[in-house]
Amino acid sequence: MSEKVKTSLFINRDLWEEFELKVGSRVRLRALSRAVEELIEDEVAELVVAEELSKVAEASVLIEVKPVKPKVPTDAGKAIRELRGGL
Repeated sequence: MSEKVKTSLFINRDLWEEFELKVGSRVRLRALSRAVEELIEDEVAELVVAEELSKVAEASVLIEVKPVKPKVPTDAGKAIRELRGGL
């Protein structure tokens, strides 16, 4: 288990009381710290994923797509008509 840090936050009283009611009804009131910690973990995870995705998007990786010939003769129009019920 990682080391914990005690912190003080200034939060709107009505907002905090609403949070206590909502989370407190689901978990014990002693678990409010864990609930806040989970919200922070979720936010940090989203930032890490977004940062990594932007790195991938910036990378100039060329993907070579080679056309392939079907092994059996196909007729796309016929297949679509069949899927549409002969319309």
